[in-house]
Amino acid sequence: MMVGIVGAGRAGLGVGLALARAGYTVQVHSRSAPRLPVPPGLAVSQGPFPESLSGAEVVLLAVPDDAIGEVAAALAARGSVGASQVVLHLSGVHGREVLEALAPTGAALGSLHPLQSLSDPARAPERLRGALAAIEGDARAVRMASALARDVGLEPVAVEPGAKARYHAAAVFASNFVVALAAVAERLFCEAGLTEEAARRAVGALLAGAVANLRAAGPEGALTGPVARGDVETVKRHLAALEGPRARLYRLLARAALELTHLDDAKRRALEEALG
Repeated sequence: MMVGIVGAGRAGLGVGLALARAGYTVQVHSRSAPRLPVPPGLAVSQGPFPESLSGAEVVLLAVPDDAIGEVAAALAARGSVGASQVVLHLSGVHGREVLEALAPTGAALGSLHPLQSLSDPARAPERLRGALAAIEGDARAVRMASALARDVGLEPVAVEPGAKARYHAAAVFASNFVVALAAVAERLFCEAGLTEEAARRAVGALLAGAVANLRAAGPEGALTGPVARGDVETVKRHLAALEGPRARLYRLLARAALELTHLDDAKRRALEEALG
């Protein structure tokens, strides 16, 4: 089966490589030269939409969220998509509706969002195995998206279009914001006197331990630290050492952590007072 992929960014190249290794014929297309190295085993065409897209049984739109509707409209205007095809986008926040410009073609429309961070396309085949993939759209599109997902080792799960923004926000909290928090932690370690290398190792070890605890015990069982223990004076010392955005971030996250605890009323009230 041939899969045409529009977009040669991390998602397009990563998913394309995973599909190629699963036995699919994959053609990746980009309007400009890819900014990332193209993994061995993939070819990327450049320029206007190639005629060969019309021969692909599945067309995947691996473009930025804000460009999906524009690309769908361009494909419709050029007659690049027909009724026998399935068109899927890889966005986590949009549903089938963003492909509405292609509805008159009769193609089956939907989305397939791999719930995994693909910072390195060359490692995507391994990273995707065992991860979830959100699937929605027309019935034929859902069947095809589910088959593609399973063939690269993903576990398809149904997500209603109206819930995708909340679903995608959850993914941002679990992945993107964790990276941002790691950066804050690294800077604080460095300001405390650690070298950059030592700070990176420290953050990596702490994150690995937290993930292992989460898998084993869930959020409530995995939470450690001063909020979990009710160490009010420690929290006050932390806040005294922080300022501006970092102090505000600490307060927000400490309040979120407090919701996971089973502290007695006195300690809870003392922490809430300390956090302001």
